[in-house]
Amino acid sequence: MTQTLSAAEAGATVTAASVTAASDDVPTIETRARRSWWHLILLLIGAAVFLFPFYYMIVGSLQKTANTSLSGTLPQPGNITLHNYGQINAALSLGKAIINSGIFTGGVLLGTLVLGILAGYALAQLRFPGRGLLFGFMLLLLMVPFQLLIIPLYVIIVRNYGLGNNYLGMIAPFAINSTAVFIFRQYFLQLPKELFDAARIDGANELRILTRIALPLVRPAVLTAMLLTFIGPWNEYLWPFLITKQQSLLPLAVALGNYISTSSGVATNPYGAIMAGSFVLALPAVALFVIFQRHFVSVNIGSGVKG
Repeated sequence: MTQTLSAAEAGATVTAASVTAASDDVPTIETRARRSWWHLILLLIGAAVFLFPFYYMIVGSLQKTANTSLSGTLPQPGNITLHNYGQINAALSLGKAIINSGIFTGGVLLGTLVLGILAGYALAQLRFPGRGLLFGFMLLLLMVPFQLLIIPLYVIIVRNYGLGNNYLGMIAPFAINSTAVFIFRQYFLQLPKELFDAARIDGANELRILTRIALPLVRPAVLTAMLLTFIGPWNEYLWPFLITKQQSLLPLAVALGNYISTSSGVATNPYGAIMAGSFVLALPAVALFVIFQRHFVSVNIGSGVKG
């Protein structure tokens, strides 16, 4: 009888402790929910702050009459037009300028993809004298502003090689990107060494290992490097401005800059025309990021090893 009562008392004690613990968890859950709401609100505010300039650019590009006051941030049906895009197209030959930017950017992306992957793989997986020194020198180049190299590059490319007013002259200084090489190297270092050892035992050469084994496992690195590289040449102004004097070869960024400094005053709405050109310039980079952002995650590269 005494043992039965003791067991009942123990059960009651455990039940009471469980109820107390559950009641103690309620404020914790409520606190966490409250914190998550605050985090969400802060994120929404931050997103609004960063998106507002892009939104204001779109609204400004559609205004028939420029309205730079606070009320101009809201679209007004009577003041909406696409005429600004027609004017910027007539002034810049917008299609040709976009093609020039596409050729310039495409050439840089091709060079970055081919040379960056080869250099990143060599620095990560191959053993050769001076590898660490070469990697350190590459990191040092990341800290050198491009503006310091413009004069020697101009002399080499224009005077020595005669590549002025040429797509190749625009592309050459950006064909190898140290940031992309660094990204590829870090991803290649994460790959299991057993994959490469097994491939070498089977008789595969390094190029086959790179194309058949390593590249499929580092697709996030390829996409990340391509997007980061795309933004640079697409928005580049100074080097194409120096290297190119022919109107038919000007990329969109240079053509838009020339328009702002020389011809924008003759437009019906100069402010709206400049906003329209800026929107066209910014749209491809934004679209690419929205399309490919879900791919910017690391894959489980260790899944390629069975053991």
